[in-house]
Amino acid sequence: MSRRLVPVLIVAALAAGLGLWASQRLHAPAAPALPATRAVTLLPTPRELPAFALQQDGGKVLDKAALEGHWTVVFLGFTHCPDVCPTTLAELAGAQKQWAALPAEIRPRVLFVSADPERDTPQLVAQYARAFHPDSLAATAPLPQLEAFARSLSLVFMKVPGASGDPADYSIDHSAALVLLDPQARMAGVTQPPFDVKGIAADLEMLTKAAR
Repeated sequence: MSRRLVPVLIVAALAAGLGLWASQRLHAPAAPALPATRAVTLLPTPRELPAFALQQDGGKVLDKAALEGHWTVVFLGFTHCPDVCPTTLAELAGAQKQWAALPAEIRPRVLFVSADPERDTPQLVAQYARAFHPDSLAATAPLPQLEAFARSLSLVFMKVPGASGDPADYSIDHSAALVLLDPQARMAGVTQPPFDVKGIAADLEMLTKAAR
């Protein structure tokens, strides 16, 4: 074979391969579009989360696999929170009541994650969250794991010393947004306060039914 012919054949083969790839891309079935939402802003493309392992009551681990199969609303807070956390969890409990008619194996869930592992044990976090609704998930983790998990959801928190100077006197500043995870445990959406609770409930119910 002529040496001059080899580059020509390589270029032709590459062109044919690119043409086949483009044809497959053009004719591949499009991913089903999610329905329009009322209160939750969906991301154009769900974001894959890095591996995480949070601690639940009873020594159970909460990881990505534990969240698969459900839409999940994640809220970051702490049990000593004076206002935002109890108010938000009380509002979400109203949404959870609206989801109650859905089958348990697909029902949306609320996950409360404490950003205060110094005071909030997994048991305490579970008791706190379930006081608002018994279906709530709750977890915490050592600080480095919490920071990585929060960062993956574009959430932030920070320890703020109190005025007394006592090391035990402190609060936690944290994001007030709710993050939505899809049934593949990917970050799929977000909603900011003030919350349209009825809208959130309707959105999650609709998304759950659309995924069946």
